[in-house]
Amino acid sequence: MTSELTERLVVATFAERPDLSGKVFGREIQSAVPEFMRHDPAGALYYADGILERYREFGLVAVDPAEPERPVARAFCVPFAFRDGRSSRAELPDDGWDAVIRWGLEDLFLGRLPNVVSALEIMVTPRLQGHGVSRLMLTAMRDNVRRLGYRDLYAPLRPTEKDKEPLTPFAEYAARRRADGLPFDAWVRVHVRAGAEIVKIAPRSMIVAGTIAEWREWTGLPFDQSGPAIVPGALSPIHVSLEQDHAVYVEPNLWVHHRLS
Repeated sequence: MTSELTERLVVATFAERPDLSGKVFGREIQSAVPEFMRHDPAGALYYADGILERYREFGLVAVDPAEPERPVARAFCVPFAFRDGRSSRAELPDDGWDAVIRWGLEDLFLGRLPNVVSALEIMVTPRLQGHGVSRLMLTAMRDNVRRLGYRDLYAPLRPTEKDKEPLTPFAEYAARRRADGLPFDAWVRVHVRAGAEIVKIAPRSMIVAGTIAEWREWTGLPFDQSGPAIVPGALSPIHVSLEQDHAVYVEPNLWVHHRLS
């Protein structure tokens, strides 16, 4: 099933399939992540109308030829300047996903030439997860970045199984290995097998803040006491303050580096 499915899927850039750029944000694919993750302000900058169109060559969509108007997976990247002698960026940011989006947009608006690319997401419709589609999209992303003339692809990874252990310190989880020496987490393992090198932890890669009412709407949970709250899909506890009427989620990620030949 897995090889048959991945061999059948066709992956294209949004420059090639602009007609699908809106459809990939439909519920079929969006449901792959918790609702609260769609409320990161930095993400809203990248996915805004008029901005995302500037990155059509860096976005990918997968379809089954039997249903060519129904996307089943999407992937997005952002190019940015790094260690180029023209910016002060000497290290990958602790702010991870949020920061690299801001860096990419800053370069875009200032006309600064990017020399590397960061992956932002690979998302697969839940009905096809576990069949190698994410691996297919990662391969397509690497090939596309290489086609565009870049030799370095970075990624602030969200370990897909960390949400099962929200109280485990992220550094401890990220360091965990299987008996064969590969990373414990399946998604991190896919990247390492593809040739990625683990670089560092991004301790505050995504920050999602909202009122108590907003968090109740996003999660369906009561949020009826202050302190740490465990939320399905979150990699770490949510910081809740009823007194200040807000809750804040700080998500750690893991920076990896794909050197493309």
